[in-house]
Amino acid sequence: MKLYNFNSGPSILPQSVLEEASGAILNFNDTGLSILEIGHRTTWFQDVLQEAISSVKQLMQLNDTYEILFLHGGATTQFMQVPMNLLGDGETAAYCDNGIWGNKAAKEAALFGNVQVVTNSSDKQHTYIQKQFTVPADAKYLHITTNNTVEGTQWHQYPETGIPLVADMSSDIFSRQTDFTKFSLMYAGAQKNMGAAGVNLVVVKKEVLGKIQRKIPTIMNYQKHIEAGSLMNTPPVFAVYVSMLTLRWILANGGLTEMGKRSVEKAELLYNTLDSLPVFKATVAKEDRSQMNAVFFLTNPSLEAPFLDLCKKEGMIGVKGYRTIGGVRVSMYNALPLESVRIFCDLMKDFAFRNG
Repeated sequence: MKLYNFNSGPSILPQSVLEEASGAILNFNDTGLSILEIGHRTTWFQDVLQEAISSVKQLMQLNDTYEILFLHGGATTQFMQVPMNLLGDGETAAYCDNGIWGNKAAKEAALFGNVQVVTNSSDKQHTYIQKQFTVPADAKYLHITTNNTVEGTQWHQYPETGIPLVADMSSDIFSRQTDFTKFSLMYAGAQKNMGAAGVNLVVVKKEVLGKIQRKIPTIMNYQKHIEAGSLMNTPPVFAVYVSMLTLRWILANGGLTEMGKRSVEKAELLYNTLDSLPVFKATVAKEDRSQMNAVFFLTNPSLEAPFLDLCKKEGMIGVKGYRTIGGVRVSMYNALPLESVRIFCDLMKDFAFRNG
């Protein structure tokens, strides 16, 4: 049976990336060694890392005022590493709480300084993006989560504040054309749109570093990682390699302009189908709907289990909603073909016909 991978992360990867990566496990670039065996300081891996760094800069259209780091851990590590490097004792940072991950990020930051939560959409179960808010004049940075994987919301226009903007882009990075120069620091776990779990991309503008007096553990210090070229300790070699292959795939398939076009096409198909079928209901405000993660429910809750059972039977993988939210979640990352969305929409129509 053919499977359709709608997992929210780790998620679908391009088939060509899987094929090349699987070959490299046995014989990397005809070296006779596995990618799992090569030394991280060899020219073999240096070439991989440098291509990954160059691809990020090309896709984001960034100059040398930014540094690109591939670090251990996922985005959750950055919840503490960002304030550890940017927020001095007694200083204030502004955070947007638009869902689970923004809330967690704010709580971690509060361990290092004062946190002012300037938006909180919990009054409507995080089903919208609050766009009007005030940032404290003394805030050192504003932190946002550009796409809320769990709740299904997304920032479609970024806030203008005049202070450094920091973003967790884990679930929508490289999915659309963006002016990345609006941000002073961006980070993303790789396992959504840019590779395998285990590596974290950090893109940081050098001018925001080195401004606090706190002593930072070496392994948590961005400046030390920059000096070491992401090689302070043994990096997750295979995960970096898969990210490099995925970035290469994005560039070869039209870059962010094409990824954005595909994202819109898939999201419009899914949401238009959803809105046309009364058996389903979407609670997220239309203007804030995520192009990456569509979250919705059955109008009759008793139909949720039968619908999810049908999805499982038909090979629709990963469509059960997040454990604290429930419902249905369809993740539509870059590597997901439009055809998979079409087939899922046909399943929705058939279910609605039989249960409407």
